[in-house]
Amino acid sequence: MFTAPGSEQRFSGPATGDERSMLVAMLDAQRATLKLKCSGLGPELARRSVSPSSLSLLGLVRHLADVERRWFRAVLAGHEVELRFSSADAPEGDFDGAGPDPGVVAESWAAWHAEVAFADAFVAEAAHLDVEGHDAWRGTVSLRWVLVHMIEEYARHNGHADLIRERIDGAVGV
Repeated sequence: MFTAPGSEQRFSGPATGDERSMLVAMLDAQRATLKLKCSGLGPELARRSVSPSSLSLLGLVRHLADVERRWFRAVLAGHEVELRFSSADAPEGDFDGAGPDPGVVAESWAAWHAEVAFADAFVAEAAHLDVEGHDAWRGTVSLRWVLVHMIEEYARHNGHADLIRERIDGAVGV
């Protein structure tokens, strides 16, 4: 088990109140879940789920760093930035480049933390949830939509992380 029964604090955010607080707390809980699923692992983070898939915990960290970067930094903030791990030439670079080298592991976590910090600052400084950005795929999107989408993105990939972690060392839990 990852946590002792009754000790879980990830989902202790508000269940009532203003929309921003609830969305931010739920996204924070999903991010904390990813960190929990990866806790205590080093190079094992690069272990693939099932051949021939390139899906790994480290790949998920890298993928979610790119997703955070895309929606918050590029789309909402309007920064001209490339994704860190994937590109048009290497669309699966986030997963394919997730090797067991300690430098790759450290770089991946640093990128994820940097993108989460940027996103958190952007959300905190946004005047309201109707702040908009333009995305080539979705068109005009609001901060509200991006927060909901990010919660969904993390929740879906945390399901993958559950299964991958169990294959690595048998660890299970919420």
